[in-house]
Amino acid sequence: NKTMKNFFCRGLLSLALAVGIPLSGQYKPLKIGDTVPEEVWSAPMQVINHPENKKTITLSEHKDQLVLLDFWATWCASCLKNFPKMHDLEKQFEGRIKIIPITEENSAVLNKFFSSANGKRYSSTASVKEDKIFHQLFPHKAVPYIVWIKNGKMINTTDAEQVTAQTVSEILTDQNSSLQTVIQVDRSRPFMLSENYDLEKQTQMMSYSILSKGRIRGAAAGSVFRRNGKSVYGRLFSNMVLLSVYRGIAYEIFSRNGQQLSEKRILNFVRNPEELIFDPTVEDRIQDSRYYTFDFIDMASDADSLYPNMLRTLNSTLPYKVTIEEKTMKCWVISKSDKNRPGKTSKDSEPLTPMKSLVSILNAEDRFTPLPVIDESGISGNISLDIKNMKDTAELKKALAKHNLQITEQERRLMMLVIRDK
Repeated sequence: NKTMKNFFCRGLLSLALAVGIPLSGQYKPLKIGDTVPEEVWSAPMQVINHPENKKTITLSEHKDQLVLLDFWATWCASCLKNFPKMHDLEKQFEGRIKIIPITEENSAVLNKFFSSANGKRYSSTASVKEDKIFHQLFPHKAVPYIVWIKNGKMINTTDAEQVTAQTVSEILTDQNSSLQTVIQVDRSRPFMLSENYDLEKQTQMMSYSILSKGRIRGAAAGSVFRRNGKSVYGRLFSNMVLLSVYRGIAYEIFSRNGQQLSEKRILNFVRNPEELIFDPTVEDRIQDSRYYTFDFIDMASDADSLYPNMLRTLNSTLPYKVTIEEKTMKCWVISKSDKNRPGKTSKDSEPLTPMKSLVSILNAEDRFTPLPVIDESGISGNISLDIKNMKDTAELKKALAKHNLQITEQERRLMMLVIRDK
């Protein structure tokens, strides 16, 4: 989520890779407190962008330092944004700390990236490439991911946000560490459910639900569907503001009733609406306290009632009452100007805009109207209309008129998402 600072970039990484050194075959993942195998320290690692043009390096060069392994990928914007901070920390603690970026991406991908306009900004960053050792020793599901090694042992795993002058100094001077360990959560299974449950062979999960408030560092931000074939029987929202959770639930309920949810279909009457939204102007600790994680799993046979059940569960727990109500609302209606004449669709040689996309754009912004927009034109194809460059409503109406379409302000009974304090 690009609006959420220093959050894990979404994306699964491989957890089972062939080993790059011939000494020990497959490596078992290390736990905090474990010693890094001796042969790993001397294993040659391929590197790119080395200041001395070295092709390989070894970890043993930094055995007497605090070593931070910074797992990253070219597609991870948060990883890239962290590189300047990491460079500054190495300078600040020169000789006492070594931060080693590590990626499993190959030379072709990296060379293409560092040759791009964006990549050239980070071309001074030396990184281990095509890694086949450390991804086995320190498996993870998302990046950036930081492994802390001191005195030959793995002492912690964290997100990149926690790598600061303060935390580094605490570790170097053997103070009580303020680091919060991050062990990444497998979001593909019921959230936070112990793996010991999987050992019970004579039981069947009937339902499962967890709701927590406050950021969970070990989980990516976003949503995961629980599916059985095409049927969705559960849904996870992790590290999301409450309004986004409500939107995700309501979107499905609206769709099943043939309607389209948009910001213009949300009525928020709560006294403190800032508690429900993302606000980039507040301190991180305050915004972190406003994130929610909600996992709800129903029986597959109850899939049709999943989203109403999710809404009922939230209403029974949180200090808000959220309903989906049909209300008479003023809105813009797109319809045919002459009902006896068919609407004109675009030819292949003309710029194409799907009618459905046009309505979505009008509902997503207030540039033309703050009112909800609904389509009663009956047109399912494309029309020739470049809405991006239109200045005002008059210009929009003129363009629609060419397709025998008009916009009128009317009243309609519309489904609305209504949020109130209890």
